[in-house]
Amino acid sequence: MPETSDRKDDHIRIIEEEDVETSGAGFADIELVHEALPEIHRDEIETTTTLFGRELDAPIVIESMTGGHPNTTKINRALAEAAQETNVAMGVGSQRAGLELDDEALLESYTVVRDVAPDALLYGNVGAAQLLEYDVADVERAVEMIDADAMAIHLNFLQEAVQPEGDVDARGCLEEIERVASELSVPVVVKETGNGIARETAQRLADAGVDAIDVAGQGGTTWSGIESYRAAAVGASRQEHVGKLFRAWGVPTAVSTAEAAAVHDCVVASGGVRSGLDIAKAIALGARAGGLAKPFLGPAGQGTETVVDLIETLELELRTAMFVTGSASIDELRDADYVTLGRTNTYFEERGL
Repeated sequence: MPETSDRKDDHIRIIEEEDVETSGAGFADIELVHEALPEIHRDEIETTTTLFGRELDAPIVIESMTGGHPNTTKINRALAEAAQETNVAMGVGSQRAGLELDDEALLESYTVVRDVAPDALLYGNVGAAQLLEYDVADVERAVEMIDADAMAIHLNFLQEAVQPEGDVDARGCLEEIERVASELSVPVVVKETGNGIARETAQRLADAGVDAIDVAGQGGTTWSGIESYRAAAVGASRQEHVGKLFRAWGVPTAVSTAEAAAVHDCVVASGGVRSGLDIAKAIALGARAGGLAKPFLGPAGQGTETVVDLIETLELELRTAMFVTGSASIDELRDADYVTLGRTNTYFEERGL
């Protein structure tokens, strides 16, 4: 099996078997102000939101995780079937393997998502570093591969820096992102992979014309940590050390959400989002939706209904937060009052938020 595909399988195994979680997303420092007299009926609260011109039943995104190895087909099938059943959004993992390798079983790990989710909002995924090698026609092939409604361009340069075989040439990526955003047939979302997007970078992306920003901040799964485990397995001790050193590097998700939302009107908050209450806090900070990745991985291995159960739990947690803040809709939740404490408050003060 080629290197890119093997790496995808390694990633899933490490996430399932090793400690790759970090704390500090910042949601514990955000407290929504309780409304003792909400004057609304909980079951009539409207949780729908719009993303890329599509209405979702809840502001939940099954974040880009995997694809590119036959072993990942089962996972993506369960996730996509659940997205179809509950009308939430889903992204696939990097499609580089599908674009570069001629392998039908490998390709199925991506195409399965549209096969089982004909109506779901699905988005594709390519790396910013790969845009230096691809033209827009190549990215369109990624769109066509899953009949995507949008395309994510992921930023993962810390991860690449830790990989023994990583691509560490980040020159010219913003120009390529701008070109793809202006020419691609579907909306473009730029997403980090666990280290967050600061306001200044979000402004550059907004100026480049991207349709959405997924902050994927520090505080959840650490890809630096994952690559540290991979480096150790192949005896690359220096990369292993660097991965450990930068394990908790980045802009905390709560901070990154507020900073990006200050300059772009379509922000997805991900990175350490672990509950519907976290999603509610992210929306109060300005996000359009909240995304989760690792929490869906175990349920996906058990089957579609387990994924659906998690989504329904998240929705009830979100609905409860809306009820006790007097928010009858997602738009009202975006205006909900909150208090910022601790480390996150220090960030806000130092960053002028």
